[in-house]
Amino acid sequence: MQPIRTSRLILREFTLDDTAVVLGVLNDPDFIRFVTDRGVRSVAQARAYLSEGPLASYARHGHGLWCVERLEDGLALGMCGLIRRDNMPHVDLGYALLQHARGQGYAREAAQACLAHGRDVLQLDRVVAYIDPANSASARVLESLGMRFGGMVAFPGVAGDTALYE
Repeated sequence: MQPIRTSRLILREFTLDDTAVVLGVLNDPDFIRFVTDRGVRSVAQARAYLSEGPLASYARHGHGLWCVERLEDGLALGMCGLIRRDNMPHVDLGYALLQHARGQGYAREAAQACLAHGRDVLQLDRVVAYIDPANSASARVLESLGMRFGGMVAFPGVAGDTALYE
């Protein structure tokens, strides 16, 4: 995939050298609270996560979570992308930014670029998003993209219901 560029960001495929951003995102207290604790604590575990997650998804589906970098200086801000899960009916939008990148509109900008890529390049007719119902910041991002709350659903591996946005 060619990197996706926005006015301030580059979204590109992860490589095995992106362990620092993966460790930062997956160990962020808000990620653990609102998404899950993946138990990724070491560089070796981060490389395994990348190999078995995003890199495998690129090979299998042609898309997945991408590394989000600031265009002006290449600073890694987090991840955003389109995820095809074997146990869910639709591709979903996922994103998580490091704390220093929040509150600046980067999540919205990256998510909007991912949705456009899904529609225009991948020809996806439907993309949804699943979030913890207590994650009001994520709900605001999704609503700013025109997505609307579609109800509560069971999400495999998550205790309690998950909010579906369509």
